[in-house]
Amino acid sequence: MNAYRFSKFIPPPINGSTFDKLLELFKELLIYTSGDVAEALDWLTQLDKEYQLTNGEYGIGDFIKDLYDKGYIQDGNQPNAGFEITSKMEQSIRQKSLEEIFGKLKKAGRGEHRTNYSGLGDEPSADKRPFQFGDKLDQISMTDSIRNAQINHGIGDFHLLESDLEVVESEFKAQTSTVLMIDISHSMILYGEDRITPAKKVAMALSELIMRKYPKDTLDIIVFGNDAWQISIKDLPYLKVGPYHTNTVAGLQLAMDLLRRRKNPNKHIFMITDGKPTCIKEGIHYYKNSFGLDQKILNKTFNLAKQCRKLKIPVTTFMIAQDPYLKQFVQEFTQINKGKAFYTSLKGLGEYIFEDYERNKRKRMR
Repeated sequence: MNAYRFSKFIPPPINGSTFDKLLELFKELLIYTSGDVAEALDWLTQLDKEYQLTNGEYGIGDFIKDLYDKGYIQDGNQPNAGFEITSKMEQSIRQKSLEEIFGKLKKAGRGEHRTNYSGLGDEPSADKRPFQFGDKLDQISMTDSIRNAQINHGIGDFHLLESDLEVVESEFKAQTSTVLMIDISHSMILYGEDRITPAKKVAMALSELIMRKYPKDTLDIIVFGNDAWQISIKDLPYLKVGPYHTNTVAGLQLAMDLLRRRKNPNKHIFMITDGKPTCIKEGIHYYKNSFGLDQKILNKTFNLAKQCRKLKIPVTTFMIAQDPYLKQFVQEFTQINKGKAFYTSLKGLGEYIFEDYERNKRKRMR
């Protein structure tokens, strides 16, 4: 018979200076406080009081001074505004999210999505072919070309002709335009579960991944509540849930508008939500219904799913709620769009999005 003994969890020691240890914790707190430096420092002080994070030689005051001196925080723009985080800290938070969700990426060169089609691409393959007019000099395989010249003309009187040249075949790479839709309706913090923080982490990690590994791809981020609007990558740490309903229609309309402007042939929408659409806008007024599935709202949502399919824009929905009637809505939406749906916990959200993003980018450029 197996037996288990439970004891108090003692975390393993973290290597590095006291500043480095506090910095990692401080970055995590900033995500939860939506970039509020004062609140994050207050939480850090409380944690220090309970868990003795600092010692007699290095205190929270020293940590704050180092944050300022190292360029992680700065004085606020408004009088008596206190500290605010800098662009250096914003990038550091995105990097932390990337490492936390996707693991440490192997260093690569120009990272773009490979296809199975060869041609005038950027990534060398293992295939060789004879030189053709228009090939670049850096594509020529000198070793193979010199070998051909020696075989064809001998080594006594060396000649290298155009017919001897071989070039390294390259691969086409598909560029992709992605829109990430994040639900910021009030339900994202209801029922005792914080759903917006994991969504923010995923968005920051995905944006950092694309900027590092796929710089020719584009990522637009949309938040949707009663309305939908675009935010920049630098806004992500400050993202908060509002007193909103869920206007999925507005989010899809804005996503489609953004993707129409993109010249990339491969387009995709990721939608992170925890609930059903409960709101649409009619002129200057809002039509809202939070009770059950409203057929009027559903019909408009399904119509947009159909439009996305006609435009060859698949929608991958990440539903972070498990209610059976909500699953039924997502299944019908996905069937109409011919997209995909994942019913995932908050813990696995990042991995699902990363895998689906990688999988869907391996398409031929048209």
